[in-house]
Amino acid sequence: MNAAISSGAKSDTTTINVNRWLIVLGTIIVQMGLGTIYTWSLFNQPLADRFGWDVSSVAITFSITSFALAFATLFAGRLQERMGLRRLIRIAGVVLGLGLMLSSQASSLTLLYILAGFVVGFADGTAYITSLSNLIKWFPERKGLISGISVGAFGTGSLLFKYVNSALIGSVGPAQAFMYWGIIVLVLIVAGSFLIREAVMREQGSADTAQGTAQVNARHQYTVKEMLRTKEAYMLFVIFFTACMSGLYLIGIVKDIGVQLAGLDVATAANAVAMVAIFNTAGRIILGALSDKVGRMKVIAGALLVTAIAVMTLSLVPLNFGIFFACVAAVAFCFGGNITVFPAIVADYFGLKNQSKNYGVIYQGFGFGALAGSFISAMLGGFHLTFIVIAVLCAISLLLALIVMPPGQSRRMRQRERKMSFNPSSRAS
Repeated sequence: MNAAISSGAKSDTTTINVNRWLIVLGTIIVQMGLGTIYTWSLFNQPLADRFGWDVSSVAITFSITSFALAFATLFAGRLQERMGLRRLIRIAGVVLGLGLMLSSQASSLTLLYILAGFVVGFADGTAYITSLSNLIKWFPERKGLISGISVGAFGTGSLLFKYVNSALIGSVGPAQAFMYWGIIVLVLIVAGSFLIREAVMREQGSADTAQGTAQVNARHQYTVKEMLRTKEAYMLFVIFFTACMSGLYLIGIVKDIGVQLAGLDVATAANAVAMVAIFNTAGRIILGALSDKVGRMKVIAGALLVTAIAVMTLSLVPLNFGIFFACVAAVAFCFGGNITVFPAIVADYFGLKNQSKNYGVIYQGFGFGALAGSFISAMLGGFHLTFIVIAVLCAISLLLALIVMPPGQSRRMRQRERKMSFNPSSRAS
């Protein structure tokens, strides 16, 4: 497959033979390395036991990581323009790996928050948003499927490393496990970056798309400032915030719900953690591919409806083993699908050219969603009321998902309606 690709930090291009599926493979390897950060919960108790810290204080580290990951996406697009994609991913991989390795020497919570929290999260978010957005540009005709493959790899990395990091903690302890974890992640991300090529935006029709060159379609290519002047950007932010808050809150407390609300023993409830990872990954791949066929906002609306029903069931229905696991699986599946489909939605609404920057702004819903669920729960004092709030937000976001349209499309529909109102004969015909 012949394609023009970017090999420099700015506009230098070279024409070489590119196999798009090697780029997919490289992105999968990178995303799997990035997804390993979701094994953090394995370290909470071992670190608390080693240093005499409170478990909840150690757990704050992952909240910082999640927020830093989202925050990094605001700057990743600009960094990519300056450095070039492959160089940026390599640097992010080295920084992420070193952050984990240096965390093995952390003897205070403050240092742990800085290294394993902010440094690791910022590096992770930088490589995540740029590699994902680049892959979507290479496959503009399959945005949903490709987004599902990439984000699914992120979830797969989390699932696989639950066993890797559990074995490391058991054999060498949490501190040394950080060292080995950092080395493995560094190697994965840097190795994967060698297979990645930066997509070039062209305005030359569908022939380039068939060859793998990212095509700029006829729709306006919005800058961040232009996007923020549209009401659709804020509607999408609310929807994404709701989807992320519902999924992230449940993931963080799933074992506690099983014990306190369903009456399960700790070992049985803990199985829900692995089940969340499996259904989360399945949702990313299945709903991502489905969105290419039935429409992305229809998939989002369906996922929000299922999530609302599941959290209301968790709050109002007496739980047993089957109901608990069915609801948890449903929310995890929908959450995985939502965060997979949204990159493609942003590209559909605001164009591919500035995808990294535009999606980086909408992606702040992930960071705020990561904090909002726990904050609301603390304020309301428990699971039940928090689930009801989530259900209400899902209902509101469902309505938004049913009415929101790409900015240009909504304007054209309003113009057509005005023209028909002034021309009764056209309306009759």
